[in-house]
Amino acid sequence: MDYEAFCHEILRSDPGVRFAGIVDANGEIRYGGERPGITKLFTVEETKRSVLQAIDRWKLRNDLADRIGKGRYSMAEYEKLKRITVPIDETHLLLVSTEPSADHGKIIESILRLKLLLR
Repeated sequence: MDYEAFCHEILRSDPGVRFAGIVDANGEIRYGGERPGITKLFTVEETKRSVLQAIDRWKLRNDLADRIGKGRYSMAEYEKLKRITVPIDETHLLLVSTEPSADHGKIIESILRLKLLLR
């Protein structure tokens, strides 16, 4: 499965998924995108800043990986959305945003199952 198809499958996995994209180490969204018809919460500049912050947080988590193991995913809940981040490889990070009411546990399970197909 390629990265574009991977993101498409995540969007199809649950109607609560708003965005599924894979970003590179420079913060560029390389694959995936938004569900059609959603109301955007960020401007293009805010999206870029948010992506760079997510990358920085994973770098900090990796500083402890030798003691606790590599992170499998991270999930944060906000009033207007939930954000799930999953490292794909050394240079790519999957970002998924969902509606606040979405079942993030189910979505994370689906992401991790689909990630196995990427190998």
